[in-house]
Amino acid sequence: MTLGKKIQNMAVFIEFLTGAGLALFFHRVLHFPEAAYSIFGIGILLSLATYLLREDLENTRTELTHHYHQAHEIVFAVAQITEPECLHKAHEVLAGAKRTIALLQQGFIPLDETEFYLEGAKHTDQAVQHLKAVDPVTSGWFSRGALVNFYQSNLRALERGVAITRIFVMNRDDLADPDAQKILQYQYSDGVEVRVAFRDELPTASDISGRDTDSSFDFAIYDDQVVTDVFPQSGKFYGRKTSTSQETERYRRLFEIIEHNSHAITLEDERVILASEALKAAA
Repeated sequence: MTLGKKIQNMAVFIEFLTGAGLALFFHRVLHFPEAAYSIFGIGILLSLATYLLREDLENTRTELTHHYHQAHEIVFAVAQITEPECLHKAHEVLAGAKRTIALLQQGFIPLDETEFYLEGAKHTDQAVQHLKAVDPVTSGWFSRGALVNFYQSNLRALERGVAITRIFVMNRDDLADPDAQKILQYQYSDGVEVRVAFRDELPTASDISGRDTDSSFDFAIYDDQVVTDVFPQSGKFYGRKTSTSQETERYRRLFEIIEHNSHAITLEDERVILASEALKAAA
């Protein structure tokens, strides 16, 4: 038993003895039994009330102390580091943790590359209406395991009747690149609505979404409910996921603007060309 608990129990005992003593005084000395009984009863009630109040205060103090130590556990741990280089490293770790917590506060879940494509595949398998995606033309669609499995989930979604629109963002010269041609042809032939957006025709990210960093132009929207987005700068995490209505609406608006500035494609002589160029040639 702690010292505070002992003092609390002694206080209850002293209060009881005081009330009983006053009751005896009124009964034996003043010969006033009615008052004695009242004093004794009130004394017991007061003792009980003060006991419960002290118990509640003690429980509150214990709980607050626990939460305080829990909230400052990392601060206390860092304060015990004395070696300067270790302390500097600890501050770097804390700074990274603060950035991660800031993302979580905004409704974003940070993901490494494997988690990113795993989440993409999972939400594609859960999609029932449409998948809207914006991607750069990168190699690996047919060789990197995570990206291959993600694309396989795209094919399963197409078989279920899910509409997939994918806009590839590239420079104009990239359209003639053999690897880009292969990626566009395969996805176009598989039933994906493939469009092309040229970087010089797109507004800046700050104009589109108010962000102070350049967009990666690498994100996907699943049934307008969930968004996955790749970080434009490399770092600890590859991308992030969010399902907050405010952010999904912002990405939906971003997709609409990119789609408005994009071009439909078609196949001609086993080459991918812009549909507008095919129409111009036919005219």
